[in-house]
Amino acid sequence: MIGVDMTPEMIDRAKSNAESGGITNVEFRLGEIEQLPVTDRSVDVIISNCVINLSPDKKSVFEEAIRVLKPGGRMMISDIVLLRAIPESMECIRQSAEAYIGCISGAIIKEDYLRLIEESGFGDVRIIEENSIGKDAWSDQLLPDSIIEQFDIPPEDLEDFAKSIISIKVQAIKPIDR
Repeated sequence: MIGVDMTPEMIDRAKSNAESGGITNVEFRLGEIEQLPVTDRSVDVIISNCVINLSPDKKSVFEEAIRVLKPGGRMMISDIVLLRAIPESMECIRQSAEAYIGCISGAIIKEDYLRLIEESGFGDVRIIEENSIGKDAWSDQLLPDSIIEQFDIPPEDLEDFAKSIISIKVQAIKPIDR
């Protein structure tokens, strides 16, 4: 197992945790998700938990995943996506660092997200689980009050937008012939 897209401090902590747990089949490398520090066709499984959402170039992320996976390898990812576009009255949150950290400003339409995975060469792209985030959960964690107040977002727009934010878990397989 290789952990990437981490800070140097995260790498040090992960190594320490692996050592203290007696885990020897893991390796941690400093890198970026759009340029994975591994060789072609060398990875069996990719697991990602809401990291791809933070990349402005999701297409490159999925192309990198195909590059490093062995034929027949699979990718299992969890991320936040949108059922519809951010309303004009809330477009300002795309520029907010807090909304970015909360995985809202980097979210794209679910169909576009899945299409990027397929266009990168993955097969058997399936949503394993899909959940509504819910207004209470996302407003506190993903879109803090400071953002709502900063941009003076109308409450009715906020309520409507909350219904369009979902979490998905997606599995995809790299074809044997790639």
